[in-house]
Amino acid sequence: MRKLTENKLVLASHNEGKLVEITELLKLFGKSVISAGDLGFDEPPETENTFEGNARIKAHYAAKTSGIPALSDDSGLQVQALGNAPGVYSADWAETPDGRDFDLAMAKVWDALKQTNAAEPFKARFICVLCIAWPDGHDEIFRGTVEGSIVWPKRGAHGFGYDPIFQPIGLDQTFGEVDPTLKHEMSHRADAFTKLTLGCFGD
Repeated sequence: MRKLTENKLVLASHNEGKLVEITELLKLFGKSVISAGDLGFDEPPETENTFEGNARIKAHYAAKTSGIPALSDDSGLQVQALGNAPGVYSADWAETPDGRDFDLAMAKVWDALKQTNAAEPFKARFICVLCIAWPDGHDEIFRGTVEGSIVWPKRGAHGFGYDPIFQPIGLDQTFGEVDPTLKHEMSHRADAFTKLTLGCFGD
């Protein structure tokens, strides 16, 4: 596994929530981050049907365009009763002509669950796949998960995306309610990031 010796990375994302979380995680290792959005990069089409495939698209595009290593995050919500939807299309469920609306996306999840007649708890998981790509075409992939269930109505104003309807196992609060520090310790992104640091930052 290739080690990341560079101290500066491009975050191949235009998502402000992801930028904040990942920047805080990388600070612990002396890595600075600049976002693809700040560099004026376009978002490449995500044409794959897996988290790994889409993470690779974003990371390789940013690495080749910037000339320095790039880190991408492709993540989403899988709901068991919905056949693991919205999955890789989690962001698509939030798309509107005026931009992404995750209040709308969360309502879509709940409406779809009501149509299934499934029994509670509505098991779900968040998945995060991180990809570090180098300008020479090499990459490393890391997958993280956190298990939980869907609750309604949405609760909490922290986090982003589907956080207010996702209650992780072992807590009586959603990711939208818990302190961000606690979320950063137990989230799917934290799980993937732990694997990344052991693989690419370790000795």
